[in-house]
Amino acid sequence: MSRDTSEPIFLSAIEHYSYCPRQWALIHLEQQFVENVHTMRGNAAHRLVDDHSIKQDKGTRVERSLPLYSIKYNLVGKADVVEFHADGKIYPVEYKHGRKRAKKHDELQLAAQAICLEEMLGKPVLSGAIYHVTSRRRREVLIDDTLRKHLIKTIEDMRKYEATSTLPPVVNDDRCKECSLVDICQPSVMNSCRHENISDLFTVEDE
Repeated sequence: MSRDTSEPIFLSAIEHYSYCPRQWALIHLEQQFVENVHTMRGNAAHRLVDDHSIKQDKGTRVERSLPLYSIKYNLVGKADVVEFHADGKIYPVEYKHGRKRAKKHDELQLAAQAICLEEMLGKPVLSGAIYHVTSRRRREVLIDDTLRKHLIKTIEDMRKYEATSTLPPVVNDDRCKECSLVDICQPSVMNSCRHENISDLFTVEDE
């Protein structure tokens, strides 16, 4: 991927796009956002580490709310926690509400943090962790070639939608039940219209 000169992509937007491209577009392209219990829980999880502090813990420097950027991929954002270990290992930790379970969109956001740290510091970041607040457990994530390729493809797809200012199609599945934008997106209505013959909308029955 060549150096990007368009508007920067927020690291959090990568997670949004991976979870639901249409949700991402409504939030980041059309500036539509509505709070619900799930978004509030997510915000509460991030507030636990939103203090920009630097601490030492058993030889490890722990930085919270660390600003991140990548000039190459034109990304900006921040890491909830980055651990700088005595052996030189750099280890980002992303906080998420809920219990421990694998989610690819969380892993992509963590991978994006890793490539930012690599560019900023000139050192490899080979792994990180998702900290699940409800269960208070970490899930380690390897930042391998497969995840990096998936991340770059995701960024490219996001750029294509940005360039055309179009909305991705509706999904209308289980994700919609917990989405705060369901009333704006109207997935069931949009899905019906997509499958309905548009000419039928203008058919007038003979009296």
